Amino acid sequence: MKPQTRLVSIRLALSSLLGAVVAAPALADTESASFNVGMEVVATCSINAFDMTFNTITTGTTFQNDAESQITVNCSNGAPYSVALNDGSNFQGGRRLASNGSFIGYGIFRDVSRSTSWDSTSVFSGVGTGNDQALPVYGRIPSGQLVPEMGNYADTVVATISY
Repeated sequence: MKPQTRLVSIRLALSSLLGAVVAAPALADTESASFNVGMEVVATCSINAFDMTFNTITTGTTFQNDAESQITVNCSNGAPYSVALNDGSNFQGGRRLASNGSFIGYGIFRDVSRSTSWDSTSVFSGVGTGNDQALPVYGRIPSGQLVPEMGNYADTVVATISY
């Protein structure tokens, strides 16, 4: 046998031996199992409210004084929601602006004609779009109230979103 042929034969023998040592043991059978992967996506909402400021008045008898504001909600697309307004911090028989023991009555409404009251017993209902939605808020101080005291009159109303 030529030296080159012998070298090739030795290499083949070593290669076969090495392959047998490294080869994985033969498996008799296999089995499989599956598992689920998932998550729940829930609705979310946010709410922002902007101050409402009525025009300045003088002491004496009030005249009708209207103001506007806005509540902005952002709820997940398709999520139903409702927005409620509480009665304010000076409520007594109705919403009132207060200053040093003096009061001026006012109302909050859902429509520009100020015919649909927005109070603790009525809510605004809507469905989220995934974008900001502006909800106009309309206020009115009715005429005919006696205002004997000067001052800065204020109230705090809380807007709450449920979804």
